[in-house]
Amino acid sequence: MQDILAKEFLNNTISDYLFAIGTLIGGLIAIAILRKIGLHRLRKWAMQTENTIDDAAIRAVKRYIVPLFALGVVYISITSLTLQPLARQIIDVISILLMTILIVQFLGALVTYSIRLYAYSKRDEVPNLEMSLNALAPAIKVVLWSVGVIFLLDNFGMDITAIVASLGIGGVAIALASQGFLQDLFSYFSILFDQPFEIGDFIKIGDNVVGTVEYIGIKTTKIRSISGEQLILTNSDLTSARIQNFKRMERRRVVFQLGVTYETGLGALEQIPGIIRTIIESTENTLFDRAHFFSFGDFSLNFEVVYFVTTSDYNAYMDAQQHINLELKRSFAEQQIEFAYPTQVNYLTPTADSDSPSSNGQAKTIVQALKLDSDKRKP
Repeated sequence: MQDILAKEFLNNTISDYLFAIGTLIGGLIAIAILRKIGLHRLRKWAMQTENTIDDAAIRAVKRYIVPLFALGVVYISITSLTLQPLARQIIDVISILLMTILIVQFLGALVTYSIRLYAYSKRDEVPNLEMSLNALAPAIKVVLWSVGVIFLLDNFGMDITAIVASLGIGGVAIALASQGFLQDLFSYFSILFDQPFEIGDFIKIGDNVVGTVEYIGIKTTKIRSISGEQLILTNSDLTSARIQNFKRMERRRVVFQLGVTYETGLGALEQIPGIIRTIIESTENTLFDRAHFFSFGDFSLNFEVVYFVTTSDYNAYMDAQQHINLELKRSFAEQQIEFAYPTQVNYLTPTADSDSPSSNGQAKTIVQALKLDSDKRKP
């Protein structure tokens, strides 16, 4: 028996081959047992959670970690034998390549799982956070694959320092060419973490751009304008502009002014604030604040009115303002209160060289006409 086990074949004894086969079979059996027990416990834990995100973590373990351990067992069992240098080198290269691919893919899946889990934990505060974070996942995966490639090149015996040095000039050129992209990328991080707006928010950018946010990407953000077209803005333009977020407005403060004629009596002036208050309080989605006679204008007695619209809906605000305007017009007409508008009064007097009866008569006629027009305007 000892003689049989001591026989050599391709530089290895029979006992060496049996040890390698035993290591392979024992390792695979151990992995199968651990896989069954471990995945069973993971599934049991996942069933106790409210979300289905944990299923992605279980799939990642099953898809990448289990094959990685199996690959490790195969590598250990094969390398326990005495191999030719070329064969050993080929096995090392294939093993390192497969292990690197599995590890990078597992880390990529872990990034996706972390994003979904974090977005789920913030779902009440930021409903669309997952969509925004998913735009960041490709960039992270590119970094992971880049690190994986560098690791492979280093293990294959290549001088990474020399390669990086040789790419120095090209790196500077690429950095200059990608300066705008990097600026937009940092602006994306600013939008992501500061959250001045999110998908679905109705915003105003600067003085002209108004619309609803549809997509937030690494470089650009897409906004659907009121007129229907899609506007694409770079993230750096957004972070450098003044942004008004109307969706986060709990209520809208409205200030407007109106003017009545100077012929309006004192009693009517005292009634106007009460009339305005009654109209606003009877309007849906409004909260009256104040109404005051606050200034004497060039051609009007001016009132300032302040009220709140208790919803952020712009259409509700316009409906409320329209109802208030119509009721003010109706109430003022019933009370014979006139709204003021720009007017001009001309006084004509006879000049020194116009003493003729015809010129005096013409001047009197004009003055009477103006006086008659003024009397007609009085309530």
